Amino acid sequence: MSKSERKSHYLAKISLGVMTVGFLATIPFQGSFIGRLLQGGFEAGLVGGLADWFAVTALFRHPLGIPIPHTALLPKNRDRMIRGLISMLENDWLTKESIRGKIKQVQFSNMIMNFAYKELHSSTFKKGIASILKKIISNVEIEKIASIIEKEIKANLTKVDVTTILQPVIQQSLSKKVDERTLDYLLNETEKWMVTEEAKLKMGTIAKQLLDNIEADGFMKFAINSFVNLLNEEKIGTILQSFFLSRISMMQRSDNEFRELILDRIRNELESLHKREELVAELNQWKNSFINDWNPSVQIADMLKQLQNKLLLMIEDETFIEQHVISFIKNFLDRLNSDPVKVENIENWIQNQVVQLIEQNHSKIGELVKENLEKLDNETLINMMENNVGKDLQWIRVNGAICGFIIGLVLTIFKDLL
Repeated sequence: MSKSERKSHYLAKISLGVMTVGFLATIPFQGSFIGRLLQGGFEAGLVGGLADWFAVTALFRHPLGIPIPHTALLPKNRDRMIRGLISMLENDWLTKESIRGKIKQVQFSNMIMNFAYKELHSSTFKKGIASILKKIISNVEIEKIASIIEKEIKANLTKVDVTTILQPVIQQSLSKKVDERTLDYLLNETEKWMVTEEAKLKMGTIAKQLLDNIEADGFMKFAINSFVNLLNEEKIGTILQSFFLSRISMMQRSDNEFRELILDRIRNELESLHKREELVAELNQWKNSFINDWNPSVQIADMLKQLQNKLLLMIEDETFIEQHVISFIKNFLDRLNSDPVKVENIENWIQNQVVQLIEQNHSKIGELVKENLEKLDNETLINMMENNVGKDLQWIRVNGAICGFIIGLVLTIFKDLL
C-alpha cells in the first residue's frame, strides 16, 4: 500500500472516530440549540460513515466476519466477474476489429527497414550475422548434398545423346586442324621408328618371309627365287626403309596429294560419324555404362568439405563480412526500398500474417486473463483490487461521514424550526 493510500485509509478511520467521539461528547448538551445541532450532525455523520463502511466492506468480505446476506459480493461472484471481465475485453475493449484497425496504422515494413539500416553496421549485427552463417554452414550435411549432386549429375548425363557432344567436338577439332596435327604426329612418330635399325631388320625379315611363301609357277617362280637369292633381310629392309621414309617425307609436305586424300577421308569419316547409328548406339551404351559405374560422391564430398572449411575461415574475417555480406544486405535493402510496389507487397503480407495470427489466437487473450486470475486466491485478488481502488473507497467512507454530518445539521435545524 502506498503512502497516499495509507493516508486516506487512516483519514477514513479518523473521520469515523471523530463522528463517534462528537456524538458521545454532545449527548450531555442536548438542552441547548448548539448542542442539539452538533449532536444531530455527529449522529448523522456516524450513521453515514458506518453505512458507507458497511457498503464498501460488503463488496469484498463479510463485515466483522458475520455472514450477513448479500455481503462479500466479489468473492461470491468471482466466476461471474471473471467471465464479465473476459467478455468485456474480448467484445468491447480488445475486439478483433479494433486490433485490426490499430495494426493497419502500423507500418511494419518501414519499422523493419529503419531498424535494419540502423543496426546494419553495428558490431552486434555483424557478430550475429557471422554466427548465423557459421551455424548454417557448419550444419550442412556434406554427404547428403554430395549424394544429391551425384544423382543430378548422373541423371542429366544419362539424358545427353552422344551425338550432341560429338558434333561440336568434331567441328571444333576440324576448325583447329586437329586432324592435320594428328596426322603429322603419327608421321613423325613413324619416321622416328623407321630410321631405327630394328625397324629395318623387322621389315626385311617380314618381306623375305612373304617372298619365300609366294606360290607361283614356271618363269615367275624362277624369277622370284632368283631375286630372293640375291637379297638378304638387311638389304630388303634397307630398300623398304628408304622407300617408306621417302613417302613419309613427301606426306609431311602440306601440298602432297596423298596427304590431302588421307585428310579428306578422315574429315568425311568424322563429319558423317553421327549418321552411323550402330556406332552412336554403341557409344551411348558405353556412356550409360560408364555413368552407372561412376561414383563421384566421394570427390564431390571432398570438394564441398574444402569449400565449407574455406567459407568458415572467410566468415572469421570481419573484413569479409563488411565487404561482402553487409554490402550484399545493404544493396538488397536499397533495391527493395527503391521499389514501392515490392515494399507495399511486403507490408500487405506482414499485415495479413499479423491479422491472421490475431484472429486465430484472439480467444487466447481471455484465456490468458482467466488463467492468471484463477491462479490468485480470493484474499490476494481482493487485496489487489483494494490496493488499486483503495484510495477512492476510503474517500467514500470519509464523504459518507461528512455528508451525513452536514445532512444531520440541516435536519436538526429543520426539526427545531418545525
